[in-house]
Amino acid sequence: MLRAFLKVGIDKLEKTWRYDASYMRFVLKAAPMSLLKFSVLTGLVDRKAAPAESLAAAGIAGTLAEDCGPCTQISVDMAAAGGVDPKVLRAILAGDEAGMGEAAALAWRFARASLTRDMLEADPLRDEIVRRWGEKGLVAVSMAITTARMYPTLKYALGYGKACSRIVVAGEAAPVVHAPALAA
Repeated sequence: MLRAFLKVGIDKLEKTWRYDASYMRFVLKAAPMSLLKFSVLTGLVDRKAAPAESLAAAGIAGTLAEDCGPCTQISVDMAAAGGVDPKVLRAILAGDEAGMGEAAALAWRFARASLTRDMLEADPLRDEIVRRWGEKGLVAVSMAITTARMYPTLKYALGYGKACSRIVVAGEAAPVVHAPALAA
């Protein structure tokens, strides 16, 4: 019963987002309870605690730290479906802070600083996030960064992440700036 329920979810994910979830099918076959627990984590982001464009920026920065293809594409597609303007998404992908707007740029800078463990940069950005959106907003932005990294990390660890691909926003290819390497 659990396998059938999870299979339906994977089928829907693949159809809705045109996404190859073969690695999820592998986990379903090998450890269905692990897939169930893993899948629940996606819902940890409180989408009402911070502006949609800030959560998109944080999530895409997190995804770009781990992926250069399909996981980034699905992150962009989901953000667009959630109402984030394609111009903002293109700016996020390009690292164009002026083009992404103030809220997205704040979350983008915070995500990148956090990902590189640059606390001199991250600390004042964290304070600004709390000032604007409260502690719930900080948790939401932080969860967006964290959960965005899980899927591509699992995919690559299982051997299913093999190719980079161009990212498309509203039917047009978008330039992408990848996350910086972690600080030594």
